[in-house]
Amino acid sequence: MHQNQAAPNQSPASIFPESLPAELLAQLPIHQREYLVNGELHLWEGPSEEVWSPIGSRSEKGFQPQLLGSLPRLDEAAALEALDAAVQAWDHGRGEWPTLTVEQRIQHVEDFIRQLKTRREPVVQLLMWEIGKSRADAAKEFDRSVDYLVDTIESLKDLDRASSRFEIEQGIIAQSRRSPLGVTLCMGPFNYPLNETFTTLFPALIMGNPVVFKPPKLGVLLYQPILELFQRCFPPGVINTVYGDGATIIGPLMGSGKIEVLAFIGSAKVANLLKKQHPAPHRLRCVLGLGAKNPAIVLADTDLELAIPECLSGALSFNGQRCTALKIFFVERSLVPDFLERMSNAISGLKAGLPWDPGVMLTPLPEPGKPSYFQAMVDDALSKGAQVINPGGGQIEESFFYPALLYPVTPEMQVYQVEQFGPVIPVVPFDDIQEPIDYIVHSAFGQQLSLFGSDPDTLAQLIDPLVNQVCRINLNSQCQRGPDSFPFAGRKGSAEGTLSVSDALRCFSIRTLVAAKQTALNQNLITQIVRERKSHFLSSDFIF
Repeated sequence: MHQNQAAPNQSPASIFPESLPAELLAQLPIHQREYLVNGELHLWEGPSEEVWSPIGSRSEKGFQPQLLGSLPRLDEAAALEALDAAVQAWDHGRGEWPTLTVEQRIQHVEDFIRQLKTRREPVVQLLMWEIGKSRADAAKEFDRSVDYLVDTIESLKDLDRASSRFEIEQGIIAQSRRSPLGVTLCMGPFNYPLNETFTTLFPALIMGNPVVFKPPKLGVLLYQPILELFQRCFPPGVINTVYGDGATIIGPLMGSGKIEVLAFIGSAKVANLLKKQHPAPHRLRCVLGLGAKNPAIVLADTDLELAIPECLSGALSFNGQRCTALKIFFVERSLVPDFLERMSNAISGLKAGLPWDPGVMLTPLPEPGKPSYFQAMVDDALSKGAQVINPGGGQIEESFFYPALLYPVTPEMQVYQVEQFGPVIPVVPFDDIQEPIDYIVHSAFGQQLSLFGSDPDTLAQLIDPLVNQVCRINLNSQCQRGPDSFPFAGRKGSAEGTLSVSDALRCFSIRTLVAAKQTALNQNLITQIVRERKSHFLSSDFIF
C-alpha cells in the first residue's frame, strides 16, 4: 500500500489536447446580455462576467482554458425589478397565473416541454463545456429533466382528481384543494444545474407560484437557449431571471420580505444566511437540499463482485460531485485487503478524458481551485498516517484531479468529517459494527447510507435503528436520488422538506378549503357555482 505517481489507464497530462473539436466550438462564445423580467427580454448594458470552461487546450505557452462567453452581472435595482414583476404577477393571490385552473397551468408546461425538446443538443453541449459532465451524463440529465416535467404533470392530475369531490362531515360541506403560497425564489446547484433546478422550479410554477430564478454559479449559460422559451410559454411575471453576484442581488430580495418560499440547493452555510436575511423567517417556507456525507458500511460477508461496481459508481459518478455520492467507506477489517485491491483496480480501469470522449468517466472539475483543495485534503490524511492506495491517486493536471483512494482514515483527518464533494475516497476499517453506527449517529448529516452484506438477520438489525438516522438505506447498492417518484429527503443538516414528484407539489402549495353548513341555501349556492363553472377552485371538473 503506497502512493504511486503513474496512473495505469491514462495519465492526467494527456487529458488536454493541442486543439479542441471545431464542431463543438462553433456555438462559442455566447455573450449573453438578456435577462427575463415581466415577460420581456431586457438587454443589460452594465458590467458582465466572463465564463470559462474547465476544459482547455495545450500549446507552447501552456494550458489555455476555453472562453465560453459572458453573462450579465445585474445590480440590486435590476434584481428588485424582477422581484416586483413576480409580486405583481402574484397580486396577493389574485393574479392571472395563481387563479388559472390546474388544467390551464398544465397546458402552459406542456407547451414548454414540447419546445424544450428542440433545445436538447445546445443544452447538452453547454453542460459538457461548463461543468465537465460527460456527454452520456449530460444527455441523461436533459432527458431526465424532461421526464420529470411529464411525471409532474401526471402527478398533479392525480392530486387534482382526488380533490374534485365534496365531503360532508358533521353537517359541513367542504371541498379541499391545494393553493399556491406566493412569490418563490429558486436557486439550483451546479452539479445538476438543469435537472435539480427543475425539480423545484417547475413544481413551484405549476402549483401557481410566480418565480424569481437565479441559475447556479456554474452551469449558467446553458439557460440561454431556454430563456426565450420561458418568455414564450408563460404569462408575464411568472418567471423572472436574475444573474450575478449572490451577495449583491439575493440579499436585497430576501431582505425585502416579499419572498414567500425559498427553494435552494447548496450549502447549509448559505441557506442559514438567506434565512436570516428575511425579516419574517417564521413566515418563510423553505425547501432546502443541503450537504451530505453518505457512508457505506461494507460487512465481512459482502459479495465484492457485486458490491465494487456499486461502490465505484457511488463514489465517482460525475467525479463524486453529487450530494448522494458515497463519501466515506466503513469496511469490516477482515475484508479490507480484498476491498482495497478490487477498488484500486476498478479505479484504474476508468477512462479519464474530456466529456465528449466515448466511455469517459473521469473529467475535469468545474470549480476553480478544487484540485488544490483536494490535494490539501489528501496531504492532511497522509500526514496523519493514511496512504494513497491506487496508482496515480491524487495526481493533478490543471483542472483535473485523479481519484485518490485513502486508507486507513481516522477521525483526526479532515476527510473523515468534511463532505469532500469530489474524487477523494476515504476508507475506514472497523472491528465492531458500533463504530460506523456511532459515526452516523453523531454526524451532522442524515441523507442516505449504503449497507452491503448478505446475512438477513444482521442487515435487519442494522436497518431498524439506522432508518431513524437517515432518510434512505440502500441495500447492496449505491446512494441515489431516483426514481423521482420516491421521496428524496434528509434528516439533521441535510435537507428541509421532501422532494419527489408528488411531494414537491405539496411543498410548494398549501391545503385550502371552502366550507359551508349544510343548509338548503348553501347547497343551492354550491350546486349553482359548480354546475355553471363559476369558480376555478370550487369545482367538480375531472382532468383526464
